[in-house]
Amino acid sequence: MLQIAFFPLAAILLTPAASLSARPQLRPETSAPQPQPQPAPEKKPSPSAKTRITIETQPGAHVYLDDAFKGEASPEGRLVIEDAKPGAHKVRVSLDGKQTYQADMIVVAGKESSLKASLADLPGKVLVHSSPGAAVSLDDSQRGTTDASGDLALSEISAGPHNLRVSAPGRKDYQQQISVASAQQLTVSAALPEIEKPGPPAGAIRTNPTDGLEYVWVPPGTYMMGCSSGDVECREEEKPAHLVIISRGFWIGRTEVTVAAAEHYVLSRNLQMPSAPYFNPNWSDRNMPMVGASWYDAQTYCQWAGGRLPTEAEWEYAARGGNTSARYGPPDEIAWYVENSGRKPIDPSRMSIPDEATFEKLMQKNGNGTHEVAQKRANALGLYDVLGNAAEWVNDWFAPNYYQNSPAQDPSGPSSGQTRVRRGAAWFGNVNFVRFSSRIGTNPEERTINNGFRCVLQ
Repeated sequence: MLQIAFFPLAAILLTPAASLSARPQLRPETSAPQPQPQPAPEKKPSPSAKTRITIETQPGAHVYLDDAFKGEASPEGRLVIEDAKPGAHKVRVSLDGKQTYQADMIVVAGKESSLKASLADLPGKVLVHSSPGAAVSLDDSQRGTTDASGDLALSEISAGPHNLRVSAPGRKDYQQQISVASAQQLTVSAALPEIEKPGPPAGAIRTNPTDGLEYVWVPPGTYMMGCSSGDVECREEEKPAHLVIISRGFWIGRTEVTVAAAEHYVLSRNLQMPSAPYFNPNWSDRNMPMVGASWYDAQTYCQWAGGRLPTEAEWEYAARGGNTSARYGPPDEIAWYVENSGRKPIDPSRMSIPDEATFEKLMQKNGNGTHEVAQKRANALGLYDVLGNAAEWVNDWFAPNYYQNSPAQDPSGPSSGQTRVRRGAAWFGNVNFVRFSSRIGTNPEERTINNGFRCVLQ
């Protein structure tokens, strides 16, 4: 028999509650999720929006974008392109005398772009003129040899300084720093002097077979030309004293050209001797210096003898022979001049001489005139009569102020003039002219009984 148990209602209601509290929980209790703020959607630029390009380059440069001219760079070297479309572009920047700059660039919409366009100099050219077959190097790199005309053209030479060297066997190298301008041609004349073989010792003597005279070797060197230190008799045309470089040695006549040598010259050329001076009638003394020659006569003779007249600088260099004083000895020991060239001593400073004609008559009466060469003491090189006896023509034109701006190396005198230089004083000159630095300008056509000369051979 089925029995049903009855429990109180309270017990029935409480039992499930207790049972639920004893049961383990499957997940923790959570609160409901809170909504999060969403970021604003990004605003994308329109694909057709235009943007800015800044070009930095040289002032005045022309700027092109896709071959469209956009303007010139400002004095600060800047140009801003405001209307560039996004995408790929070609930029070109040009300026006269510079290499054109070209570049590809990508422009992004809404973003500024910049470009630095450096413009390199255009290369220049160098034309070298020198001896045929000379080797030419630029910055120690061999660039070729000159052709039969002595020319070599160098192209594509970067603008700026370069070291140029030109060389040839048996000649001195030419070395010079040159500056090549952009897109320009530079012409360089590179002279290559011959390398001199060691010369003879100073003062060596040789005989010239053409005129039969002896010549003395004068080696190259330097000296102070012009007014000697301590010389109070110098005139303005002898100043200032200045350093001179004689770069090449030479042979110079040991004596002034003699009557004997001049007679040999006129006979070989079928010429006539000029009128003889009173102190050497009929040119009877053939060892006296030849006088009465114009500058042109003297130059022609020297050319016939295989040489030329010395330059003024060469003459003084040889006459001094290393001496720095006004003269190389007491006047009476080294020179014939007015006070000792006649039968009796004459001191013109103590005489009243109204004019040149009266003076010449006085000279003739006293027997003043030239004397045979090589009778007085020679200088240190063995040269005779560089002071006194006959005044000597040299090659240079005369200019009183030439020493104020004459070149230091191998000066050759002014390019033109009215008179030619005479040096060394003469037999009728006062003793104050018997000095190394004394110089005078004379009409080159003048033929007087005090004009003589000596020649130079290279």
